Amino acid sequence: MPLIHISMRAGKPEAYRQAMFDSLYRALRETLGVPEDDQFMTISEHDAANFRYGAAFGVTRSDDLVYIGITVFNTRTGEQKKTLFKRIAELLGENPGIRPENVFVVIADAAKENWSVGHGLQQFA
Repeated sequence: MPLIHISMRAGKPEAYRQAMFDSLYRALRETLGVPEDDQFMTISEHDAANFRYGAAFGVTRSDDLVYIGITVFNTRTGEQKKTLFKRIAELLGENPGIRPENVFVVIADAAKENWSVGHGLQQFA
């Protein structure tokens, strides 16, 4: 039950954004085994004045940088997360063609009792 939010510079075509969604969903299916049709993702686009990055940690980034925030159940292992990071960078590199240096991912763990996916219910507690 991952929840994904992508932040990026404005101006990419719809096909580019859809390819990002598709690649992220594929990475989640392959590495975390998320169920079919478990696709809860958003994109926020920002103009240049509202999107900042640097070269910290020895990574040379460009305006094609994407910030990807993924919230998942706190049951995921460190190895699963490591595999997910790698697969996301690979797949986004293939389609829509984002350099690995421009893939910035943060995973936030949330306890199952912290999720309500509809009807005001606590489905996973």
